[in-house]
Amino acid sequence: MSIHIPQLNIDEALRYMGCPPEQAGEALRKQAASCAQEILAVVRPRWSWRAVNIALEADGVRLESGLLLPGEDLKRHLTGCERAAVFCATLGAEVDALIRRAERLDMAKALALDCCASAAVEAVCDQIEVELQGRFPGCSFPFRYSPGYGDLPLDVQGQLLDLLDAPRQAGLCATASHLLTPRKSVTAVLGVALGEIEPIKRSCLGCPAQGGCQYRKAGGHCGIS
Repeated sequence: MSIHIPQLNIDEALRYMGCPPEQAGEALRKQAASCAQEILAVVRPRWSWRAVNIALEADGVRLESGLLLPGEDLKRHLTGCERAAVFCATLGAEVDALIRRAERLDMAKALALDCCASAAVEAVCDQIEVELQGRFPGCSFPFRYSPGYGDLPLDVQGQLLDLLDAPRQAGLCATASHLLTPRKSVTAVLGVALGEIEPIKRSCLGCPAQGGCQYRKAGGHCGIS
């Protein structure tokens, strides 16, 4: 399946910028909308995925490939799931290049571009999640879960990319410090349960913006979860 993003949710981009959408002035909205168009003009989404059987063990979640995803949070998250769809996605290197060029000229614009790109990669993952759910009819799914959430460490990134043949399939790699490159990229695990599972509400734990969230720094909440 090819991924196409016809437009971005500007409210979502504003949230990444730390501004409640209802408080955004006309100038900020106009800047976000303009940057969204620049991002959409250069995105080249690519992705790869693999279905795996999983086992919940004392130290975490074991994939059938042998890879252990350590920690208690993911294990709780996948309770009731017998399989998982592991996937990766990237917006492509041109998005990183666009943001870097802006950083040399206008840091405020670079920030807006970065936040729009974050909204874009989440939109890509939303499309992938819908596609993958369609491949498992009659199943239930907790929301996707990525390294860096809860106690699932970032150092599994490289192993997940190897599992997915991501360098060849999606042009996606990890640095020695376990950061993805291109930078606007995601790896994720989507649990698959044969029967009904208790719905899990998205929370700050599962938010891609949690690390730099201005709402949490101020002791507040964005209101979308």
